[in-house]
Amino acid sequence: MNNETIDFIIECMASNIEMSDIQRVQTEHRFKLAEFWNIKEGKRVLEIGCGQGDTTAVLAYFVGEKGLVHGIDIGSPDYGSPISLGDSAKFLKKSKVGKQIKIEFEMNLLSPNVEFPENFFDYIILSHCSWYLKSIEEFNEVLKKVRKWGKKLCFAEWDTRLNSIEQYPHLLSILIQAQYESFKQKSDSNVRTLFTPSDIKLIAESAGWNIMSEKTIFSPDLQDGKWEVNKVLTDLDVELSEISNMPQKLKRLIQSEVTMLEDFINNSEIKPLSVFAFVAE
Repeated sequence: MNNETIDFIIECMASNIEMSDIQRVQTEHRFKLAEFWNIKEGKRVLEIGCGQGDTTAVLAYFVGEKGLVHGIDIGSPDYGSPISLGDSAKFLKKSKVGKQIKIEFEMNLLSPNVEFPENFFDYIILSHCSWYLKSIEEFNEVLKKVRKWGKKLCFAEWDTRLNSIEQYPHLLSILIQAQYESFKQKSDSNVRTLFTPSDIKLIAESAGWNIMSEKTIFSPDLQDGKWEVNKVLTDLDVELSEISNMPQKLKRLIQSEVTMLEDFINNSEIKPLSVFAFVAE
């Protein structure tokens, strides 16, 4: 990974103009993931939960013009701010890596209408999207269904195992969200179900995947920890007021946890959690 390569990928993304510093950090992290997954030139990739295309652009660089990155996402192309998913995809498609990219939105992977040929893809990618799923059961169904479409499963998600005390605010903000999210039927939150690395490995294995290698990747400059803390502190009152069936005792517990979060960040910096990644067959 060198600056010239990262600059090339960043220029392919819609966020490069106003958020180039943020995008650089995000792109460098995803480059680490693609290197660990050993994504090869000329291969075909199915990326589940492609979102704004942060990982899509990096994967497209790795597979090159003779490869394919097919991104799918359940979200609407109108979703997202300040740049929508649809606008991000259009920009990416017109970029220097656009030739090898296909993106489809409003795709419910578990719909019987969504199918791909057996072993059509060399890699199935789930990168930082498993916590968007609504339950362990849904996660298991996803991993079972994609099993027949690809040869390798390449996975990444935040690692709940702390390596330093500075990661504590990121973890605590996630735990707080996971508690109130468990009362919702519908959500657009980043954290809908919390899975630990042990949970993830058990789910993957029960879905028929055999984990071949795993790694903990730390990208200390990622902004996500600060974003999640800010989301909790900004949204908490509205979130709790909109959940009518939450026990009062749990609401008080969450409010105490928020006080703990506020006390901590007043005296310490925030570092992102590490990332748990694996390759399975």
